[in-house]
Amino acid sequence: MSHANEVAVITGGQQGLGYNIAQRLASEGATVVLFDLNAEKLAAASRKISGSSFQVINVTDEKSVAAAFANVVSQYGRLDILVQAAGITGKTGITTDQVDADNFDLVFAVNTKGVFLCCKHALPQMVKQDYGRIVNIASVSGKDGNAKMLAYSGSKAAVIGITKVIGKEFAETGITVNALAPAVVKTAMVAALPDDRVKYMTDKIPMKRCGTVEEIAALVSFIAHKDASFTTGFTFDATGGRATY
Repeated sequence: MSHANEVAVITGGQQGLGYNIAQRLASEGATVVLFDLNAEKLAAASRKISGSSFQVINVTDEKSVAAAFANVVSQYGRLDILVQAAGITGKTGITTDQVDADNFDLVFAVNTKGVFLCCKHALPQMVKQDYGRIVNIASVSGKDGNAKMLAYSGSKAAVIGITKVIGKEFAETGITVNALAPAVVKTAMVAALPDDRVKYMTDKIPMKRCGTVEEIAALVSFIAHKDASFTTGFTFDATGGRATY
């Protein structure tokens, strides 16, 4: 895959999936801009990716999102790829009757509202260019639900729904909008989950293993490529055989 002369924004870019996706796209020629909250970690991540830059951003705050995208367009003159990997699990291992409403709101703010806001402020530039690739990182739990992960599963289901809507709305513009639904992947976020949660999810995977960040990054590179031009509003799976539809 070549992404030469393309500008790619990666949310959640300081670590985990976002960082590895950014590395992959940069290795294939893209100019990468990392979006995340922690300036120190962002700077450290950016130093490891040749030619990259970063923006400190709160994806739940529209003013922050709007300013960050305006800065990217001002600096580079275009925006070709948006990959949305920012996300949190929230409190897990609890049944619905134990879910804290504030934590529920926080998970939806980051995982769902953040996806909406970044799409909203990336799309105008892509429309001007008659070209763009948006890849929203969802989860297989958004398709079939993970018990005791209500807020996370619900927020990722909403990401899939948002992706379908935007994909249809901009289908005639040269912009594709797709989601990627991984099963459990070896990231810092997964490492922070209780062992029984990880076992619960891994046991559902026919390959009987976690995915790797490299496998996810490779698939994102394809979805975001100019040649992947006849697929939009779709959810790709990376589940080791777990996916049910």
